[in-house]
Amino acid sequence: MTALFSKTTLGGAPEGYDAHLLARTLRTEARPVVHIARDDRRLEAMRRALAFCAPDALVLTLPAWDCLPYDRVSPNAEVSAARMSTLAALAHGLPVPFILLTTMNAATQRLPARGVVAEASFKADVGGRVNEDALRRFLARMGFSPTSNVTEPGDYAVRGGIIDVYPPGDTGPVRLDLFGDVLDGARRFDPVTQRTIEKLRGVEFAPVSEIILDDPAIMRFRQNYRIEFGAAGNDDPLYEAVSTGRKHQGMEHWLPFFHAQMETLFDYLPESSVMMDDEVPARRLARWEMIADQYETRQLAMANRSKHDTVYKPCPPGLLYLDDAAWQEAIGRHYGVQLSPLPQPPGPGMLDAGGRIGRDFAPERQSQETNVFDALAQHIAQRRLQGPVVLASYSEGARERLKTLLQDARVPEIRIARDMRDVTMKPGGLYLGVWPLEHGFEAKGLSVISEQDVLGDRLIGAPRKRRRAENFLTEAQALSPGDLVVHVEHGVGRYQGLETITALGAPHECLHLEYAEGARLYLPVENIELLSRYGHEEGLLDRLGGGAWQARKARLKDRIRLVAEQLIRVAAERALRKAPVIEPPLDLWDSFCARFPYTETEDQLSAIADVMEDMARGIPMDRLIVGDVGFGKTEVAMRAAFAAAMAGHQVAIIAPTTLLARQHYKSFAERFRGFPLNVRPLSRFVSAKEAAATRAGLADGTVDICIGTHALLAKSVQFQSLGLSIIDEEQHFGVGHKERLKDLRSEVHVLTLTATPIPRTLQLSLSGVRDLSIIGTPPVDRLAIRTYVSEFDRVMLREALLREHYRGGQSFFVVPRISDLPEIEQFLREDMPELSVVVAHGQMAAGVLDERINAFYDGRHDVLLATTIVESGLDIPTANTMIIHRADIFGLSQLYQIRGRVGRAKTRAYCYLTTRPRKPLTNDAAKRLRLLGSLDSLGAGFTLASQDLDLRGAGNLLGDEQSGHIREVGYELYQSMLEDMIARLRAGEMGPAGGDDEWSPQINLGVPVMIPEAYVTDLDLRLGLYRRLSRLVTKVELEGFAAELIDRFGPLPKEVNTLLLVMRIKSMCKRAGIAKLDVGPKGATVQFHRDKFANPAGLVVYLHAQNGAARIKDNKIVILRPFDSESDRIRGAFGIARDLAEKVVSQAKKDKSATEKTKK
Repeated sequence: MTALFSKTTLGGAPEGYDAHLLARTLRTEARPVVHIARDDRRLEAMRRALAFCAPDALVLTLPAWDCLPYDRVSPNAEVSAARMSTLAALAHGLPVPFILLTTMNAATQRLPARGVVAEASFKADVGGRVNEDALRRFLARMGFSPTSNVTEPGDYAVRGGIIDVYPPGDTGPVRLDLFGDVLDGARRFDPVTQRTIEKLRGVEFAPVSEIILDDPAIMRFRQNYRIEFGAAGNDDPLYEAVSTGRKHQGMEHWLPFFHAQMETLFDYLPESSVMMDDEVPARRLARWEMIADQYETRQLAMANRSKHDTVYKPCPPGLLYLDDAAWQEAIGRHYGVQLSPLPQPPGPGMLDAGGRIGRDFAPERQSQETNVFDALAQHIAQRRLQGPVVLASYSEGARERLKTLLQDARVPEIRIARDMRDVTMKPGGLYLGVWPLEHGFEAKGLSVISEQDVLGDRLIGAPRKRRRAENFLTEAQALSPGDLVVHVEHGVGRYQGLETITALGAPHECLHLEYAEGARLYLPVENIELLSRYGHEEGLLDRLGGGAWQARKARLKDRIRLVAEQLIRVAAERALRKAPVIEPPLDLWDSFCARFPYTETEDQLSAIADVMEDMARGIPMDRLIVGDVGFGKTEVAMRAAFAAAMAGHQVAIIAPTTLLARQHYKSFAERFRGFPLNVRPLSRFVSAKEAAATRAGLADGTVDICIGTHALLAKSVQFQSLGLSIIDEEQHFGVGHKERLKDLRSEVHVLTLTATPIPRTLQLSLSGVRDLSIIGTPPVDRLAIRTYVSEFDRVMLREALLREHYRGGQSFFVVPRISDLPEIEQFLREDMPELSVVVAHGQMAAGVLDERINAFYDGRHDVLLATTIVESGLDIPTANTMIIHRADIFGLSQLYQIRGRVGRAKTRAYCYLTTRPRKPLTNDAAKRLRLLGSLDSLGAGFTLASQDLDLRGAGNLLGDEQSGHIREVGYELYQSMLEDMIARLRAGEMGPAGGDDEWSPQINLGVPVMIPEAYVTDLDLRLGLYRRLSRLVTKVELEGFAAELIDRFGPLPKEVNTLLLVMRIKSMCKRAGIAKLDVGPKGATVQFHRDKFANPAGLVVYLHAQNGAARIKDNKIVILRPFDSESDRIRGAFGIARDLAEKVVSQAKKDKSATEKTKK
C-alpha cells in the first residue's frame, strides 16, 4: 500500500504554545484532532494546558499501559479502566469534534476491534427490567472484580437487592437498587463516605479490561496458544488460569490471543488530524527495537529455564505492537503535523508558528546583587507593550503569593484569569492564572511566564486523588474469630464470632467470647465498646467471674496514676519556664519561603504555623512532627531554624547518622546561601581542624546553625546562645542522648521529626503531654510507589534493574539475611554484567560500610545489594527501584519503611516484593503482602506505624517497666486508661485511682436488636458498624449514621431502627447512672450503677410522680405499667431513662453554680 500520510513540520511551537495551536486546529478544521505525546508526563501537561487555553473543548485521553512489554504484571486497574472508557466513547461515536490526547506507547499498540468494544456494554433504565444473573455474568466477563466494598474502578459488590458497580472513568461508583427484577433506583455515590452524589435515570457500563473473558475468547486463547507454543503442559500458570476462566496477573500481554481481529487507534478515528510531539518518531523506532529485544530475551530465557524460574512464553511482538511498516500503513490516510519547539526555516513541508521559549530568570536568582522580582517587573513592562502577559502559577495559593510579591515590586494592574476566556488579547494586560507550566513562551501578541521561570525548580504534577489508606487498614484491624480481646470487667478472652441468641423472646446479636475453663460470655452488640483488642497473638485467658482480673486492673491503676502524675509534672514545669520569643523577620521571610521549590501541602502549612506559634509564646516548645518519608518535614525544620537564627539564636540540628547529617548540611547550606547566616557541619566527615573551628564558633557565637550527629552532644561542645534544637529521626536516639539534650539548656525550643514515632513518643503525644503535628498529605508532585507482588523471575528483575539504569537511576536490592547475599550477588553479576553492584550489611567494619554507602550515594554504583540496614534514613532521590527478596519473611512496618527509601523525587518508583516460585505463602504473609501491595496511596505510614504499635505493644513512658503493664491489659485499654487518668488529673480530680467510667448499661426490652445478615452480609463490615455505633452519643450523630446506612444498604429494617433507638436509650442510661434496665409486658425494673443515684432528692420526686406505680425492691426500682407492644416497651424505656437523666443533669447544674458562688 502507498502511504498517503502527509506530514508538515511546524517549528516555533514550544510546550505551552502547542496547546494554543491544538485548540486552533480543532476550531478551524471542525474534525477530531489526535495529539500523540512522547510520554505520560507530556500528556498530562497538555491536558492541563488545554484546560486553561481551551476550556470549552471536549478532551479525551487514552493513556498507555504503565508496564513494560513482556512484563509479568497487568496494567494498573485505573489505567485499564480509563482506556476502555475512551475506546467505548470512540466506538459509539461522539456528536461534536474533540481532541484525543494519547502517548507514543499507546498509539503504537494494537487494540480490540471497534465492533467488540461497541457491543460489550450494558444498559439499563430506572423502572425497566434487569436480569440480575445476566448483569453479574456481564460484570465477571468484562473484567470486574467482586469485593465487599467498591474502592476503585473495576470493583463490584452485591448485597441482596443492592449492587454497587465502579465503572471505568472518573465519574465514580454507581449503586443499583433492585426490587425483584425491576431497577427501582440508580445513584452515583462517594466511595469514601458512601453518601449519594446524584440520582441517575439510567446506567451504561463499559468493560474495564481489553480482555473480555467469555467462552469464545477462552477458546480462541487456547487455540492460539497451542498453535504458537505447541501442546500446553501443566507448568504454565497463565494457561491454567485462563482455561478455568480466571483472571491472571499480566495476561494482557497475550491480548491478541483472545481476539479474532485487532485494530489500531487510527481505525477508530478514520477522519482525524494527527499532531505529534517533537521526539515521537525517534522514540517510536527505539521502542520497537526495545520490544524486539525483550521478545528475544524472553525466548532465550524460555530455552534456558532454571529451576528457580517460572514459565513465560512470549507472544510474538508483531501481533500486539506496530513496527515501522505497520505504523506507516496505519497512519497512512491522515494529515499530520510534527511539532518542534525550535524555530524552523520555511521550506517544503516546513512552517514556523512564531512561538519562542520564554525568558528564564536563573541569572538573577543566582546573583546576590539583583532582586529577581525587580527584573521580572521590568520584563513584564516591556512585554505588555506587545500584548497581554499571563503569569502561570501551579496552584491558587502560589498565585496569591506571586500576586503579593508583584505588588511589593510595584507592578500595576494585576488581574486574575480563570482561563484564556478572561484574557483580553490587547496590549497592556497582566493576568495571573493557575496553569502548571514548566517553562513560559513568547508568541505574536501573547507572553506567558511560568512560576518556575521566576522562582526556580518548580516540580510539575497535580494533587493526586488520594485513596484512603483506612479503607485497606480496616481489613487488618477487623476482629477475626480466634483473636484475643479484653473485656473491661472480665479480662482477657477469645473472640469466637457473632452469634444471634434469643433474649426475652426476641433475637439479639451478641459477640461470643470464650474464657478460661471453657466458660462463655455473650456480649450484646450495643455494649461492644467494653471490648478492646489485646494486641498480642498469645496470652492466658482469665477466669470468668474470678477476682484476678479486677485485682490486676486495680494494681495497674495505681501505677498508671504515678506515671500520669510524673508526665503532668514534666509538662507543668515546662510551662513555667521561659524561652526566647522568636518571630520570623517580616522583610526576609517571604523571600526565604519563596525559595522552597514545591507547593506546600495543607498539613505542612499547618505544621509550620503551629511551630511558629509555639516559638512566639515565650514558653519552651516541645513539638513532635510526624510525617511520612519525603512529605516535607525538613522544610518545617528549615523555616524554624531560619526564624531562630535570624532572631540571633543558635540552632542545633542533630541527625542519627553521619550520612543523614551530611545530607542535611548540603540542603541547608544551599537553601541559606545569600543570607547573613553561618551554617557549619560537625561529624566524623569533618576534619579535626574544621571541627575545632566549628566548636570555637559555637562557643563565641559566630556559628549560627550547626548540623551534626550526636558529636554535637559531647561535653566539649559549648553554645553561646542556643535557642532551638531540632532532632531528626528521633526513634534512633537513646535516653542518654535525650537527657544530654535537656542539660544543654532547659530553656530551649525542641522540635522533633520522625516518620515512625517510637511508642513512648507516640504515647506522650497522644496523651496530650507533648504537642503533635501530623503531615499526612503528600507533596503535590509525588507519585505513589507502584508495588508488585510476584514470584522470583530473573527476566522481570533484570528488566526492572536495567529500566532504572537506562533512565539514569539507581536501585536497591534488599535481602532478609546475610546468608542470602552471595547467591543474589552471583545472580546480579552473571545476569547483569553491565551494572555496577556494591554489597553492604551491618557486620561490616564501620569505615568500609560508610565508604560503600557514600560511593552509592555519590552515584558510583548502580545497585546497592544490602540487608535491612537501608531501612534507616537514607535519602537518595536518584534511587527509584526497590527489589525485596523473600518479602514474605519481613514484617509489615519493616516492609513499609524499606519501601519508603524509593519514590522520594518526582519520578515514578517501583517496588517488587518477590517470593519463592510455586511455594504457598502462610496466611499472615499473604495478608501482609496483599495489604502493602494495595497501599499504593501516599501517607499511610503513620497509620501503619500506629497499627504496628497496636500489634506489638508499646515501650515505657518514663522507665523500663511499662511493656509489662501493657502485657497485662492490652494496648488499647492501657492507652485509654492512661489518657483518662491524665485528663482527670488535669481537671483537678485528685481522689483515689478508681476511675468509674468503665461500664456500660445493659438494656433488655424483648425486641430484636441487630443489623440483620440479609441487610449487611459481610461479617467484618457488620462488626465495624457495631464498633462505630458504640461510639455515637448524640441524636445528631445517630441520625447521621442512619442516613449513611440508608445510602449504603437501602431502607432501614425494623431491627436496625430498634438498634438505633436502643443506642439512644443507652446513652441516656449512662448519663442517669442506670446499670440495668429491663422492660417487659407488665412493667420495668431499674438498677443503678453501684446502687447509687446522683440526685437522691430528685429520685424521690420521680417516684412520687408515678402515682403509686413505682416502688423500691432489693436495690431496684420496679415500675408497674403495661407495655403491651414492642413500640410501647421502647417508648417506655426511653421515657424512664430520659426522666432520670434529667434529674441527674439538673443536680449537676446546681452543684456547678454552687461551686462558682463559693469561688467568688
